[in-house]
Order: sequence, then structure tokens, then C-alpha cells
Amino acid sequence: MTTEKSRRSEATGTESTGHLDGRLAPTQNPASSPVSSKFRVLLDANDGAHSGTTHQQPTPRLTRQPIRDLSAIAKQMSERDWAILRSVAGHRFLTVRHIQTLHFGGLTPGSGRRKAQRALAKLRRLRVLDSLTQRVGGFSAGSDGMVHYVDDIGQRLLRRESGATARRRFHAPTERFLDHQLGIADAHVALVEANRHGRLELVKCEIEPAAWRDYVGVAGTRLTLKPDLYAETACPPGNEYVDAAFIEIDKGTESIPTLIRKCHEYEAYWRQGIEQERSGGFPLVVWSITAETLSKAEKRRDALRRAINQDRKLRSQLFRIIPPEQLVALMQKGGEQ
Repeated sequence: MTTEKSRRSEATGTESTGHLDGRLAPTQNPASSPVSSKFRVLLDANDGAHSGTTHQQPTPRLTRQPIRDLSAIAKQMSERDWAILRSVAGHRFLTVRHIQTLHFGGLTPGSGRRKAQRALAKLRRLRVLDSLTQRVGGFSAGSDGMVHYVDDIGQRLLRRESGATARRRFHAPTERFLDHQLGIADAHVALVEANRHGRLELVKCEIEPAAWRDYVGVAGTRLTLKPDLYAETACPPGNEYVDAAFIEIDKGTESIPTLIRKCHEYEAYWRQGIEQERSGGFPLVVWSITAETLSKAEKRRDALRRAINQDRKLRSQLFRIIPPEQLVALMQKGGEQ
């Protein structure tokens, strides 16, 4: 895989060769939790990971009795309640299934589902979380299709914890934005499940904005590379070497030229040598692509492969294009297809 690092070699200060198959320096302290604790408190939604932004109108909220005693609310919350709040804040939107997997995955499916639903009902009652009116999967999905976001009290608790002062109003997401955010959550949850079942070790997983990388472009322009996720895995679990990848989620809503422009951003970042100097190698760039139908998705993946191969300014070996269900297998194989 493009980025492979020895956990024991960080102190050697391995000099980067700039090659795609360079080995990264190790992570001294692998994350004890498979999700980064860095988050922004319910960011104003845009249209997804790629260029273009859809402006959204504030959703009218029903007037509710104000709650001023945050300490009383906080005392009613367990450590798991806080962990759920942080996960929802990090992802912006999570379904019941996502939350069950992330926080109740060690239980039997039936028990985990019931406990997740009880915990979420409590957090909704406390106004720490709330749910969207629309459900993922339609009526047949039932409560599992409920999509949760951070409510007023949850935002206040997070601001108090982080020391942030800015307050952000909730904006109902567009269908396109919500689909993209839940796709990011699907990828994260798939890696967590694989870690739990011993298929790989999830050493680190960062979602946007913790996964973003700042760098300086032409003429000193400050730029930010914005992958949807950054993941480090070891296979088999406990392996000395760790593979890394930037993961992009595409739901079939952007044009192929738009995706190619994003590929050029990765190419520009590769040329900076920042990751190579820091870790000894550069992460793979994984495009997880789907669409309305299986045939459209396959055509789209083929089109992106051809466009990358035909672009002389891109290193095709830097990129992997897959359907979502192949993400875990790709990471298990160190990026080999």
C-alpha cells in the first residue's frame, strides 16, 4: 500500500524518498478509540466534500421551555451518553444503526439495538440530541432509520466543554448533503466493525475536519486538502506495519471533471512532501464510489479510472477506485487490488 509505517521506527527519523511505496514513521500512541475526538460543533452544512455549496434556509423551530442548568443535565449523562454526543457532533448526522455499532457493538444485536434506542430516547428527552423528520430507508426502516443531530442543549454542553463561544443555528440538511455525511459514517462504521471482529486493527480514524491537511500552494497561497476520512490500519491486528489512506466518499452527484480536480489537489499535496517528511510515505487516496444503480456506479468508477490514467499530471498508482463494500478488503490487503 502507498503508506505503510513501522510502529517501532518513528524515533529513527526516516528520511523521505518521496516514493509512493515509502514507509511511514510509526504512531507512538495508537488511538485508544477508533474515532478522533476532534470535532466542530455542528458546522453549517455545505453540499458535500467537493466544490459547490448549497445555501440552506434556517429551519423554523418550535418554542420550547429554556433549560439553563447545564450542570443538572450533565449529571444525568453517563460516559457513554457523552461519547454518543461527541460522535454525533463529529459526524453531524448519525442513524440509530451507526450509533448502535459505534457504542453498543459489543452486545448481541438485539440487546445493542434496545440499549441504543433507550439511550437515544433519553438524550432526545434532555434535548441533547434530536432527530430529523425524514428517515433513511423509508417507512420500512422504522426507528433504525432515524437520523440524529446535536440539539440545543448538546451544543451548549459541547461549547462549555471546549470553551467555544460561537453558537451555530441548526439548518435542515439538503438530501444531497445528508446522503454524503451518512456515506462518511458508513465507511467509518465499516472500519469499526472490521476492527471489532478482528479483520484488521483500526489504529486511527479521523473524519473531517480532523482529517484535513493545510499546505502552501503556488505563490504562497494557503490551501487545505479536505478528505472525508483519514484511516490507519494494521493487518493482521498487532502487525508492526500500518497502512494509511485518505478516503473520499462519492455518491454520484459530482461530475468526473470535478473528481479529477480533487485528484489534482492530492497530487499537489503529494508534491509538497509534507506527509512523506512526517511519516516516510504518502497515504493511498481511496475513492469509494456509488450511484443510483449498480450499473451507473460501475460506469462511473470506470470513467474515473480512465480519466486518471489519461491525465499525464496524475500518478495513477496513488489512487484506488472501489465500491463501498470493498473498503475493508482493500485495507486488509494494504491497498492491493
